[in-house]
Amino acid sequence: MNTLSTTTLAAPVAAARIRTLPALIHAPPDAGRKFSAGPFAGSSDALALGQFARQCAADGRMLTAISADPQSAQRLADEIAWFAPELRVALLPDWETLPYDHFSPHQDLVSERLAALYHASRGECDVLVVAATTALYRLAPPSYLAAFTFFLTQREKLDVDGLRAQLALAGYSHVTQVVSPGEFSIRGGLIDLFPMGSALPYRIDLFDTEIESIKTFDVDTQRTLYPVQDVRLLPAREFPLDDAGRSRFRSRFREVFEGDPSKSALYKDISQGIVPGGIEYYLPLFFEHTATLADYLPPSAVIALHGDIDGAVDHFWQDTESRYRLLRGDKARPLLPPTELFLPQDAFNGAIKPFARMERVAPRRQVEHAASGSWALLVSDRDANRDIFHYSNRFRGGARMDHCAENSA
Repeated sequence: MNTLSTTTLAAPVAAARIRTLPALIHAPPDAGRKFSAGPFAGSSDALALGQFARQCAADGRMLTAISADPQSAQRLADEIAWFAPELRVALLPDWETLPYDHFSPHQDLVSERLAALYHASRGECDVLVVAATTALYRLAPPSYLAAFTFFLTQREKLDVDGLRAQLALAGYSHVTQVVSPGEFSIRGGLIDLFPMGSALPYRIDLFDTEIESIKTFDVDTQRTLYPVQDVRLLPAREFPLDDAGRSRFRSRFREVFEGDPSKSALYKDISQGIVPGGIEYYLPLFFEHTATLADYLPPSAVIALHGDIDGAVDHFWQDTESRYRLLRGDKARPLLPPTELFLPQDAFNGAIKPFARMERVAPRRQVEHAASGSWALLVSDRDANRDIFHYSNRFRGGARMDHCAENSA
């Protein structure tokens, strides 16, 4: 075994050496074509996807990695960003609720979802990572994000009353102190905003009606951090709660469900502008037509299917249909059929069919026997003090492994 060891390899040097490794996946195919890749072991799947995403980005194409479960999606997003730090990686998180739950997803998750969808729709990310079960959800159409997204720029004139109305229209909550995404506070000539999709809130200082400065600030200490030139404000929810949205909800509710809608607390809450828990599972009632993840991807996007996607989708549908049968008897809170909320297996396959696809990327810890001359990469878990990766050339009857280790201690 040939071994190369170093104890002073800096992170930039490690990244540079990773770029010199041979590509584990071939160049991306044309739209509508598919091919298989792997097998990979350990975190070599993330390295392979990072290399592949770099090739796609060079051609102006986005890579969308669809994993079998949310845990794999989070891992891939973290590790691809480590292997290819120059790429813009976005994770579309799950709601982390069960279908038909009576409580809503955390506001931070909604914030991350809206930011990921916005960046994907505008081609502002190189890699979008999403779990297969998350990709099944029907979404608000891209036109909704476009209509309810606006910007505030330094030195522009600002109508405070108009901003207050616009923020309320976008679903933001007026509070005394801003601590979470989707909140704002107006105190004279000082406006605090925590936009959806932002890691930090912003403090806007007005001079009369002009935006004099925009600075980020710390939620805990309330101290300003650094100035910025503009602020992007995404809607606070994945559905509209303005007059048109509520009117559409009431109309669709009466159309879809039998009985007297006035006896439904859900119907009455929305009519009064109150957002009940679990309203996300009635999202299709707020729109004439919903969208799918594919509607947010550019036509040139490449889709990589990671792990047992079919098994994950089948298991999700079994659980969802079971919950629907269990909970649909509540007349005060009638349920939409699962097909109204989620894509069936054939519809999901049909939605991604027009894109170039890479299939059968092996999941973590799945080690298969590779054919002669193929390559596999074994990457260990990393901590603050040590980064280790193994690159091995597998062949029949044995293997040669080159070992490189970094120790920053």
